[in-house]
Amino acid sequence: MELVQEINKRVEAIEAIIRTYLPKEEGYQKTVIEAMNYSILAGGKRLRPMLMQETYRLFGGKSRVIEPFMAAIEMIHTYSLVHDDLPAMDNDEYRRGRKTTHVVYGEAMGILAGDGLLNFAFETAMKAFDLEPENVNIPKALKILAKKAGIHGMIGGQTVDVEYAGKPLNKERLDFIYRLKTSALLEASMLIGAVLAGATRNEQRLVEQAAADLGLAFQIQDDILDVTGTQETLGKPIGSDEKNQKTTYVTLMGIDRARADVAELSQRAVKCLEGLVVKNEFLVQLMLYLIQREK
Repeated sequence: MELVQEINKRVEAIEAIIRTYLPKEEGYQKTVIEAMNYSILAGGKRLRPMLMQETYRLFGGKSRVIEPFMAAIEMIHTYSLVHDDLPAMDNDEYRRGRKTTHVVYGEAMGILAGDGLLNFAFETAMKAFDLEPENVNIPKALKILAKKAGIHGMIGGQTVDVEYAGKPLNKERLDFIYRLKTSALLEASMLIGAVLAGATRNEQRLVEQAAADLGLAFQIQDDILDVTGTQETLGKPIGSDEKNQKTTYVTLMGIDRARADVAELSQRAVKCLEGLVVKNEFLVQLMLYLIQREK
């Protein structure tokens, strides 16, 4: 499939970018750095940096200033997974087809590796100033990164998710969790790409809405796969949500409604991008492919 080949080609290039920004495994603190690198080099779709780069290109961006932010967003995403897998959270032993960080390095080092990735993400993003010290859009991008990763973004969603594990949950609150826990970093990715490329306020608004709908559809599809997929296909245990007594879109609305809503959200996300004067056909195809994925 031509699209898959294009995605794989971009993933390979993104992997090379990420590796250039990883910390060296040296010093007395070498173990935590090894655990950090083990976590981020476990593979994955590299969805967030890819969306960031393609949105940057959508608005005519051509500089390498986007690269530190691409590495940073993947570090933040990875730290969230490391902490999500901990015994106090989902207590998962496998991620992306191999042992999770806390299983390999111990729970304490797993916590520290996550902390390290979060802090190092901002060290990495700040390196954009080394490339373009006078770029006034870099502080704007940093502000987006901080907010979307924090209590009004991903962490806020995780908080409500943890608090309501095993408790009744209505659709409004579940949507809140998903929009913060999953959509926030996708919004950050695409919005940072738009901002660094000089998109207008209205263009930024459309991009953020497209990313929000993409994130919600992506998470609902994840719920569907948790029921219909296999560990071999997904690279992680299935039925994790049921094990942790979590309400999901599938358990709340049923699988047929979940699939219908994924389709509706997908169309809405694409419509937002089609409302832009500028076009990036690969970005549209990538969004649809990710929402309709089987793993």
